[in-house]
Amino acid sequence: MAYGRRATTAVACAVVAAITLAGCGGGGGDKKADDKPSASASASAKNTPGKKGSSPSATPTQILAQIKGEQGVSITINSAVRDAGGFVTVQGVLTNGGSEIYDANDLRGNETALVASGASVAGAVLVDEAGKKRYYVLRDTDGRCLCTMGLEDIDPNASRPFFAQFPSPPESTTSVEFELPTMPPAKISISEG
Repeated sequence: MAYGRRATTAVACAVVAAITLAGCGGGGGDKKADDKPSASASASAKNTPGKKGSSPSATPTQILAQIKGEQGVSITINSAVRDAGGFVTVQGVLTNGGSEIYDANDLRGNETALVASGASVAGAVLVDEAGKKRYYVLRDTDGRCLCTMGLEDIDPNASRPFFAQFPSPPESTTSVEFELPTMPPAKISISEG
């Protein structure tokens, strides 16, 4: 009888440990600068729209562009990497330089289908001027963006990392324009992953 209770206790502990470990995944807070989110990693991160810090962190080792928008908000783009899977992942940092708490609802854009993405960078677009094409942030089957969500309650002088994943322009395209609603466009270079 004691053996049965020990076995049941061991199984219960294993289940609790598995649930605990599963809850720890997808944070990305301790990724290295050379880690790149995959489509599946991005897809799992988007499943937690209210969870803050659910996106890969962008280590500001380089600056491709800086954009200043309304309410003192600025965007710093640190990388735009094309991977072998046919995606371009843009990473950077959003900084609230204003005097009030900021929610990134305006950066989501006006498209009704993107409401599910909440306060996010879902409105981001890559423009290939030479190829005359626009590339929108990828979405999952529920219509949520493959980008950082939960960009809300950002205190003055606070920063949050963000990422957005796009279909890849042709390999011959190495420079695109990054656009976000309410902000001026910025030229960025795409590097190969």
